[in-house]
Amino acid sequence: MPVPADPLATGELTVIGQVAHASNATLVCDASLGENTVRCVYKPVRGERPLWDFPDGTLAGREFASYLVSEALGWGVIPRTLLREGPFGPGMVQRWIDTPDRHAEPGGLDLVDLCEPDSVPPGWFEILQAIGGDGEPVALIHADDPRLQRMAVLDVLLNNADRKGGHALEGLDGEVYGVDHGICLHAENKLRTVLWGWAGREVPGPLVVDVTELVQQLDGDLGKQLSEHVTVDEVDALAERARALASVARMPTPAGPRHIPWPPF
Repeated sequence: MPVPADPLATGELTVIGQVAHASNATLVCDASLGENTVRCVYKPVRGERPLWDFPDGTLAGREFASYLVSEALGWGVIPRTLLREGPFGPGMVQRWIDTPDRHAEPGGLDLVDLCEPDSVPPGWFEILQAIGGDGEPVALIHADDPRLQRMAVLDVLLNNADRKGGHALEGLDGEVYGVDHGICLHAENKLRTVLWGWAGREVPGPLVVDVTELVQQLDGDLGKQLSEHVTVDEVDALAERARALASVARMPTPAGPRHIPWPPF
C-alpha cells in the first residue's frame, strides 16, 4: 500500500499565530496537504536569538537531534519533529500538543505548577519556595509521575539547559510531552531543570535498559545522524552521559547555584 502523504513534512505552512513569550521566533501553523491538516509549531532558523554559549543557527538542529534521541530510546517524549522549509526559510516544525485545562477543575494542578507552600499535595515534590509577583510566598512543585520521571531522565541525557515548567505538557491523549529543546546537547554541563524531584534516586530498571541500548546506537548510525546537527564532541559527550547514567543508575544532584532555569515557567 502507498504511504500516506505527510502534511507535517510536505504540507503548506500557514501561520495562524505566534507564541509571544518565547525567546525565539515561535510560530503556530497549520500544515495542510489536500484535505489533511496538522497543527504545528514552526521555528525558523532566521528567528533564533544569538546565545553566547551555543553556536548561531544551531537551535533548530538541536531540537531535531533531541527528537531523534527520544525516538531512539523508544520513549516518545518529544512530539514528532522535522527540519524543513517554511514561509520564513528553513527551520524546525513540531506537532502541536493540545492540553487539558487542569486549573478549570477544583484543586486542579498541572504536572509542574505553583501553589501555596502549605498546600503541596501529598506525594508531590517541592522544588523551591519563592515570592510570587504579588509578593505572596509560592512553592514550585511537580508530580511524582513516571511519565514525568522519564522526561527527567531524558533531560539528563540531553543536557537540557532549559526545562521550564511550561515545557512539560500533558496531552489530551494521556501522554506527557516535552517541548523546546533548542539549547540541549552541549558538551559542557548545562543541566537546568525544574524536575529535580528524583535527584539522587535510582533510575527505574526499564529506563536503564533503554539507556544502555542507546549507547550502542550512538556507536552506529544514530551517532552519525546526530553529527549532522551537532558537533562530534557533543555526540561524544551525549554517549558519555548515557554510559555514566547506565552505569550508576542514579539521577544526578544539582551542581552549582544555577540548576533551575529562570523564570521557571
